[in-house]
Amino acid sequence: MDVASMTETVEVIRNRIVARQFTQHVVVNVAKLVHMQSDAQLAASVKECDIINIDGMGVVWGARALGFQVAERVAGVDLFDRLLEMAQAEGLPIFMLGGTDEVVKKAAGEVEEKYPRLHIAGVHHGYFWDDEQAIVDMIHASGARLLFVAITSPKKENFINRYRADLGVDFVMGVGGTFDVVAGKVRRAPRWMQRAGLEWLFRVLQEPRRMWRRYWTTNRQFAWMLMRARMRREGSKAVSTPAE
Repeated sequence: MDVASMTETVEVIRNRIVARQFTQHVVVNVAKLVHMQSDAQLAASVKECDIINIDGMGVVWGARALGFQVAERVAGVDLFDRLLEMAQAEGLPIFMLGGTDEVVKKAAGEVEEKYPRLHIAGVHHGYFWDDEQAIVDMIHASGARLLFVAITSPKKENFINRYRADLGVDFVMGVGGTFDVVAGKVRRAPRWMQRAGLEWLFRVLQEPRRMWRRYWTTNRQFAWMLMRARMRREGSKAVSTPAE
């Protein structure tokens, strides 16, 4: 299901959780779409999701350039905050998985301070790959209804998809570097940069050595993907238009 707006997304998720209807959620950005072209497992994990949002103005602009109606981006870090607010109001316990032990505990502390009536059923770092089943069992036993997974892509998407039937939660979402932001380890771009679609530039300025190559490579590949998609659309229009 492609959900366009933040408000609609939160309402759909709330209704599905209340109905005990399992929901696997994902946000897509330029890098993820590019990597899906060569990573079949990642592509399959994303396609299995029940709700897909666009997180990244590059994808929004690209979709609009191809003629698709996209109302807004739904940033994962903003959706995380809105879902915490909803979970507190509905009395739904959460589990926070991912990041370093220090970061996830600091993020959980910040969440508890902001949402004092929210029950955090469990917290665990993201370095558990020697015994994944033990973590799955821990999450299941916690009684959490919402699970947030802050692990790098494609590990988080594949982990979620691999164990979706065993987690015992009603909702699971990959949140990438959100815990780093909540814990104060990474600063988020100012609002004007977010609105202008320049959040990527802010990240490059913060971590130039790590981020510039990623954005340079994936953005070039995405531009080529858009060009080919536009050519295919134009070609199909020409074929379907009867000659005079």
